[in-house]
Amino acid sequence: MHLAAVWLLRYLVVMCLLLHSFVLMTFCFHHAATTCSKRCYCSETENGGKMMRCSNLQLTEIPEDIPNDTRHVYLDFNLITAVPSNAFASLTHLVELDLSHNEISHLEPGAFRGLGSSLQFLDLSSNKLVNFNSDAFEGLRARANLTNNPWLCDCNLQMALPRVDLEPASLTGIVCQTSDPEDIGVKGLAFLLEPEIDLCALMKRTTDVAMLVVMFGWFTMVISYLVYYVRANQEDARRHLEYLKSLPSRQGKSEDSSTISTVV
Repeated sequence: MHLAAVWLLRYLVVMCLLLHSFVLMTFCFHHAATTCSKRCYCSETENGGKMMRCSNLQLTEIPEDIPNDTRHVYLDFNLITAVPSNAFASLTHLVELDLSHNEISHLEPGAFRGLGSSLQFLDLSSNKLVNFNSDAFEGLRARANLTNNPWLCDCNLQMALPRVDLEPASLTGIVCQTSDPEDIGVKGLAFLLEPEIDLCALMKRTTDVAMLVVMFGWFTMVISYLVYYVRANQEDARRHLEYLKSLPSRQGKSEDSSTISTVV
């Protein structure tokens, strides 16, 4: 009886320790998921969730420890140069994201993946974005501020714009600082407001010229072969004709010989 009580006591102690460990781990995971990113300031929003402000902290990359329940993130006035793929994929409640006044020049494909159903406003103004990558805005339907970026207006931009689901008014913030070709006259203009300008015309003309050159090359080869074939056959025909011309003379000589033999 005493041995059974000892075993029961040990079993209860082990179970208590396991339960305590489980509770501690759960608390740690929850704490890691909801604790504010270091150096940033966090506060609770009126609608629940967090507001995290990391403005003007000289950050060079997106923090990886943003709480999962964050609804508003402010990363403005930092030194961030790029937004990697899936940078905010775990922030399924994010409503507002401010990345303005940074050094961002590259948005990787899927940079804002996972925010399509929640994000309402994205601020990318006053950065160094030159090329518009539609894959970076995959599934995003938010209103975006894209002003004050050195946008290059070219055929790639013209082909990329129809593939994004951003609010149409957002794209008016793409003002051409440079263009390709340079003399098309779109510098300083909001590209979306110039629908009659075709930046792919030069590429189309280049493609057409290339096709004409290829077709001319093939045509030249065919003509050259036909000329060679005709000349070769003319030579054979000439030889054959000469041979045929030589046949009657030989036949005449044979008849003359036969006549002389008969007379003799």
